[in-house]
Amino acid sequence: MAAEQRKIGITDTSLRDAHQSLLATRMRLTEMLPILEIMDQVGYHSLEVWGGATFDACMRFLDEDPWDRLRQLRKNLKNTKLQMLLRGQNLVGYRHYPDDVLAEFIKKAVANGIDIIRIFDALNDLRNMEKAIYCTKAEGAHAQGTISYTISPFHNIDYFIRVSRDLKDLGADSICIKDMAGLISPFDAFELVGKLKEQVGLPVQLHCHYTSGMASMAYLKAAEAGVDVIDTANAALAMGASQPATDSMVAAFQGTIYDTGLDLELLSKVSAHFQEISCGYEIPREVMGVDTNVLNYQIPGGMISNLASQLAEQNATHLFKDVLAEVPRVRADLGYPPLVTPSSQIVGSQSVANVLTGERYKLVSTEIKNYLRGQYGKPPGEVSPDLLKQVLKDEKPITGRPADQLKPQLAEARKDIEEYIEQDEDILYYLIFPNVAVDFFKRRKGILPPLKLNSSCSGGKAVNKVANKEGGQNGPLLEALYAVDENLILGDDINKVYPAG
Repeated sequence: MAAEQRKIGITDTSLRDAHQSLLATRMRLTEMLPILEIMDQVGYHSLEVWGGATFDACMRFLDEDPWDRLRQLRKNLKNTKLQMLLRGQNLVGYRHYPDDVLAEFIKKAVANGIDIIRIFDALNDLRNMEKAIYCTKAEGAHAQGTISYTISPFHNIDYFIRVSRDLKDLGADSICIKDMAGLISPFDAFELVGKLKEQVGLPVQLHCHYTSGMASMAYLKAAEAGVDVIDTANAALAMGASQPATDSMVAAFQGTIYDTGLDLELLSKVSAHFQEISCGYEIPREVMGVDTNVLNYQIPGGMISNLASQLAEQNATHLFKDVLAEVPRVRADLGYPPLVTPSSQIVGSQSVANVLTGERYKLVSTEIKNYLRGQYGKPPGEVSPDLLKQVLKDEKPITGRPADQLKPQLAEARKDIEEYIEQDEDILYYLIFPNVAVDFFKRRKGILPPLKLNSSCSGGKAVNKVANKEGGQNGPLLEALYAVDENLILGDDINKVYPAG
């Protein structure tokens, strides 16, 4: 008796996570537009095109309007569902935003073309995802509840099943296993996917990065367990800190019960296009190849290059291994948060500070202080009592939903930037990245000169690699993943701050 056909869906990340992982999110809309007609013919389950760091990078480095980018992608991808990554109550920023801002952001994202919103929280704190799930469904979009996959004494298969059941109860339409550092083994993927299908009963999508070298094998075992969709990237922007190659996975499943039905000839054209434009970028060595040490320090590949950059700026590259060794210790002190934005940047930057000063927590960032205050949510495990006492003194962490501490901000923000507003979405720019947005508005009006961008494919040099000081950018430029907004880093007058960028 023939086995039942179980087609695997493909979400291609080329237009978002792939270039965020390998090219520091520097790909321009003009480099995407020529290939969109062909991509729209492929038949992907969806294309991940927006969210994550793209919102920030468009304004900060490329002089692009991220909302206009989304509208252009929607216009040129008429037949394919568009997907975005949303950091729960953090939206596309690095701190929590009030509910009125969250609701307006999701409303505008759907109105401008998003069909599927993948919603996650760095701590897997459901309180930070519930409002986003509700608003996404209220706007008629697909709400994908996400578990941030990690390994620790507090994270196991049963834990992820419990979180997924709770996400279903909140109204999630599907479950994504978000393996941001390439940690999941093939057999763990098989067990987790199988139990999710059996015990939760929602469609399951698996998102893996290739850092440890196990992602393709994890996808194959997940297919055997019943996974519905996997995330991949075109061959030119795959592997390393990115996802497995779309072309390879489609070829691997071809002629089997998992056959994706996608056309390899069309996929080859997609990969050829991105291979051609990639001559304009330098992909850092740190984010390519296989690094099984990630199973210990668990930092996503793109963040590795950010740590290396921080150390290089301090003439301390020789301390790189010491920083990697410090990361698991800081993570343990903080109650084993999954290392995904913003917790990966918080842990990584504090590890750099500890090593550079030669004394653990001699300097702590505002983010560490806010994390310990409970403003990011509830850590999975117990936070070090000594660290709490050292940083917070007699201050008690909050115990409620973090966003309940925040007052509505939309009306006041509209007044603040009334002179710059050209579209309703401008208010959201300003609320999420105030300084970056105002500089962007001034360049748009001609008050400041445009950023000076390198031309694409300029002798193999990275596009926009040089800092744009003439463009009016204030404060430290956060290269690579420019992990944390400068406004937050420098915003606490009481606590000593290590400038993590």
